[in-house]
Amino acid sequence: MKSNFLLIASCVLMTTYFSCRNTRENQLTMSQKAEGFKSLFDGKTLDGWRGYQDKSTASWFVDNGTIHCKGSDANYGAITADLITEETYDNFDFQVDYKISPKGNSGILYMVNEDHPYSHESGPEYQIIDDVNFPEKLETWQLTAANYAMNAAPDAKPNPAGQWNHARIIKNGKHVEHWLNGQKVVEYELYSDDWKKRKEEGKWKDVAAYATNEKGHITFQNHGSEAWFKNIMIRELP
Repeated sequence: MKSNFLLIASCVLMTTYFSCRNTRENQLTMSQKAEGFKSLFDGKTLDGWRGYQDKSTASWFVDNGTIHCKGSDANYGAITADLITEETYDNFDFQVDYKISPKGNSGILYMVNEDHPYSHESGPEYQIIDDVNFPEKLETWQLTAANYAMNAAPDAKPNPAGQWNHARIIKNGKHVEHWLNGQKVVEYELYSDDWKKRKEEGKWKDVAAYATNEKGHITFQNHGSEAWFKNIMIRELP
């Protein structure tokens, strides 16, 4: 009993989301399976994933139980494919652990179709970036966990670049939530008056098809930076 009490107390005192999570790398727990989650990464292969528009995935490989984007550095433009799920999803609860390199930039996109030169022109983006050391000035809607170019996440508290964070995206009908390390940091309604106003006044004002394909691919962005992803899972919602 005493040891159980100490374990509980220790968890309460931990300051990061990961401290008390019961996870097995790239394996679902019994409770996650019972909740209807399925794994999207076996820790060994890129089965279930492919390049955006079937372009080269040479910048993506499996590394020590992670999906690792090696970026492109001097080769930027030669290796630019984002990595997308082979399956498409409508309503879902998607979760992943991610890590970004210092000064790095990446993202997780959803509702993605392949009718555009770039995936971000079709689907919303959960922003992944080094908030502190990125070499350019960032707007609030460019910071970690924001709905890129649409909704800022002012209460997001990411772990620093080089450390793991846990991202969660819930899309249920027109209701969307972004979570970071166990905390909800963005909430919005697709096609609401507020959503339309943000689109019409922002970066997507001239991209008519932005976020109009409600069922789409989940996508990891290659923005030229190194990034790592693991413990990738999804639960489809009715």
